[in-house]
Amino acid sequence: MTEAKEAILLVGGKGTRLRPLTVHTPKPMVPAAGVPFLTHQLARARAAGVEHIVLATSYLAEVFEPHFGDGSSLGLSIEYVTEREPLGTGGAIRNVASRLTSGPDEPVLIFNGDILTGLDIRALVTSHATSGADVSLHLTRVEDPRAFGLVPTDGTGRVTAFLEKPQTPEEIVTDQINAGAYIFRRSVIDTIPADRPVSVERETFPGLLASGAHLQGMVDSTYWLDLGTPQAFVRGSADLVLGRAPSPRSRAAAATASSCPPRPSRRTPNSPAVRSSANAR
Repeated sequence: MTEAKEAILLVGGKGTRLRPLTVHTPKPMVPAAGVPFLTHQLARARAAGVEHIVLATSYLAEVFEPHFGDGSSLGLSIEYVTEREPLGTGGAIRNVASRLTSGPDEPVLIFNGDILTGLDIRALVTSHATSGADVSLHLTRVEDPRAFGLVPTDGTGRVTAFLEKPQTPEEIVTDQINAGAYIFRRSVIDTIPADRPVSVERETFPGLLASGAHLQGMVDSTYWLDLGTPQAFVRGSADLVLGRAPSPRSRAAAATASSCPPRPSRRTPNSPAVRSSANAR
């Protein structure tokens, strides 16, 4: 099976909607289920066969490397590239291109640092290879797509348009949205303009489509949550703890906890038993 051995993780956002949590901590480093949220994303990438990840950093960039180092503790090789000034999603991708070692036709996984998802990454890579696409996008379905960019596709899954945040019923032609994870053919990354801000959603994808490039969509709605607000972050963290949101890191922690022998009781023979909170008055 074809695998994406390299990935770019976009972690440069300021997390404005998450303040005050992000005043001194970049959004991907805010704890979720006991570890920085980024840990769950790195673990998912590694579980899908990724070996080398480049973190595209900007806001509070100095926080990442002291925590993750070279990535060896996660079975990864991690590099860090910091923007001198904000470059947008497309500009951030182009800014780290020199650190990639993949061949021109090999797949590169790219994903946003604020999305909690159950995406089957291997399936996305396989879909990309089978379709022969230049770029493949993870799409998910939502009940109210007005806050998102719509991505309609034809019967084969090929993307036909990119529609930004529709408001009228006539503009809502699909419930499929861009879910923030992509597979790029390595050579396509080099076509993104360098050294200036570029939005991959508003400029790169529509431009590729207009030029006749093949953009493929794969719908996977197993679990998806944008962690852009405090309420969503709390929900996502709870879902990780409860197992509703899949994470290799959470499974590993649960397995470790279940394999540990129970701690002996500290209660002395004459001390009263502690009641559970359900029975406490």
